[in-house]
Amino acid sequence: MSDAICRTFTKHGGNILLFGASGLGKTHIASSIGYGLIEQGHKVKFVAASAIVQQLQQAKRHLRLQDELVKLDKYSLLIVDDVGYVRKTEQETSVLFELIAHRYERHSMIITSNKSFEQWDELFEDSTMTVAAIDRLVHHATIIHCEGDSYRRKTALNKSK
Repeated sequence: MSDAICRTFTKHGGNILLFGASGLGKTHIASSIGYGLIEQGHKVKFVAASAIVQQLQQAKRHLRLQDELVKLDKYSLLIVDDVGYVRKTEQETSVLFELIAHRYERHSMIITSNKSFEQWDELFEDSTMTVAAIDRLVHHATIIHCEGDSYRRKTALNKSK
């Protein structure tokens, strides 16, 4: 694992943000970092953004959101994959914001997204919440922009030849 990534993770609440189009390897990079940290003895949870949002929404409906967030504290690193696919509803984005705010400066996150920060107004219903979420995420973050051609597309084209 690279020294920059280790420093980001070991910094209290350090985040890694992976941005780029579909098929560029963001999930693979996040998984690899998580696996490397597991090998070093850290607890890591990998979850799709849609799944964690549903889990937190259900907890909120049962007035147990704070308890659910505290349960996630046992993980040194929480990997939230494909944040760009969260729908823009107040219920979904409010629990996503609560998660980001809860982990801020306490525990690390890796977030993958096909949407750049400029497009996050499409995720959050309220622009104030968008700014606040981004502010918390980037404060102690390494930001990686992935560019290039989709690996899945390249593989499919090579198979058809």
